[in-house]
Amino acid sequence: MSPAITHVHLAANEASEHRGLIITLFALFVLATLGITIWAGRQTKDAADFYAGGRQFSAFQNGLAVSGDYMSAASFLGIAGAIALFGYDGFLYSIGFLVAWLVALLLVAEPLRNSGRYTMGDVLAYRMRQRPVRTAAGTSTIVVSIFYLLAQMAGAGVLVSLLLGITSDAGKILIVALVGVLMIVYVSIGGMKGTTWVQMVKAVLLIGGTILITFLVLLKFNFNISDLLGSAAENSGKGDAFLEPGLQYGADGTTKLDFLSLGIALVLGTAGLPHILIRFYTVPNAKAARKSVNWAIGIIGGFYLMTIALGFGAAALISQDEIIASNPSGNTAAPLLALHLGGVDSAWGAILLATISAVAFATILAVVAGLTLASSSSFAHDIYANVIRKGKATEKEEMRAARWATVLIGIVSIALGALARDLNVAGLVALAFAVAASANLPTILYSLFWKRFTTQGALWSIYGGLIVAVGLVLFSPVVSGDPKAMFPDVDFAWFPLKNPGIISIPFGFAMGWLGTVLSKEEPDAKKFAELEVRSLTGTGAH
Repeated sequence: MSPAITHVHLAANEASEHRGLIITLFALFVLATLGITIWAGRQTKDAADFYAGGRQFSAFQNGLAVSGDYMSAASFLGIAGAIALFGYDGFLYSIGFLVAWLVALLLVAEPLRNSGRYTMGDVLAYRMRQRPVRTAAGTSTIVVSIFYLLAQMAGAGVLVSLLLGITSDAGKILIVALVGVLMIVYVSIGGMKGTTWVQMVKAVLLIGGTILITFLVLLKFNFNISDLLGSAAENSGKGDAFLEPGLQYGADGTTKLDFLSLGIALVLGTAGLPHILIRFYTVPNAKAARKSVNWAIGIIGGFYLMTIALGFGAAALISQDEIIASNPSGNTAAPLLALHLGGVDSAWGAILLATISAVAFATILAVVAGLTLASSSSFAHDIYANVIRKGKATEKEEMRAARWATVLIGIVSIALGALARDLNVAGLVALAFAVAASANLPTILYSLFWKRFTTQGALWSIYGGLIVAVGLVLFSPVVSGDPKAMFPDVDFAWFPLKNPGIISIPFGFAMGWLGTVLSKEEPDAKKFAELEVRSLTGTGAH
């Protein structure tokens, strides 16, 4: 048996020896968050409470919740794993995720808060034909959310399997199902109020856990970052190449294009993510929405700086073989780092492993709740209430539809998450970013800032961006034709890139322009003038 596999078994053994402690920590978090959810559920009286938390959260509270929504399993597990395996190229995820907030802050946060009520569909429907644009917005929101949910489900399966020593596929699928059931309960009972409080608690736990691990890594290297990076390069077996661009994305022209595609998707995707967009409606006004993004940038920026210590610390202290043996995509690098920092055969190591894993699990539960809420809200408010019932549904009926949608979306996510359990979670999230930037972002920007934009332009933009982005992903190495693909044993991948952003995002913008130019519909100039005043000043905002 190789030393790497021996160490992974040691990690599993450590977990099994202290399984009582691990299960207790997990149970405490789940019980605490369920308590918060039940309490919040009792405060949820109407649709404004369910969808927007009654718009009662302060800028700081919402900033903390936005951070909780954004710092997902991809950030904590995926980026740490990508840096541990690919050095500099892995850290590009951190940079992309952080820079993306500037687009959200400068272009979207304030106008969106002023223009809509609960969903992206509200903004589009203000000056366009209600039923077709709400159907398109609801469809897009659900597809993007399910892509993002895949990553969280995959992360949950990997994490709990490591801790409980589960190696069978059936066991991993059972874990994915458990996360799905918990998320259905959180959203159905707590709505936006419960989900927001869970996200705030989770953000504090995640930042606290990351600070602890960062401190312990730096302590190990006497707070000398140069020594840390040098040790990481040496231990990786790749030397100086580990600290330079090109290890993952510089092998040939295709990987360089893949890097460019990934970068575009990361930077433009945040401003189109449904679970981030709905967070702007939970504050009382646009000023608070803008301030909450400022708070989020500060919190998230600090976190992404610390991913340097997580990823390079794992590379310096754990062999590459051990990381890969535990999970081929590196998703368990952060929990393994916690174990090594505490001591592989010590109780302190097991406590650190259990604590960091419980924090990561908390991260997954909070993010899946936010995503499910975004997609079920869009279905209930846009598709059910305004398309199927033509605006005649009562608030009670709308909220009932949202809860049923939560159950259905949960079932779909469990099924797809089971298939995606071996993929790198940061890469999966990048796909969600690409789909969001291709379908949602062009439509939002055109709707807010282009007077001539029409219903046909919106439909072409959403459906065009969505179909091309999802179509290219289906025929990419993410799904087939690669040892780490969803279906590694078959090959129908004719699109060479792992991220479709470089083609699908410009296509989404182009289709919005083309649909508008070819449209015979005369845009309503008065409605656009009203939307412009409202989006910039907040006059008439809900």
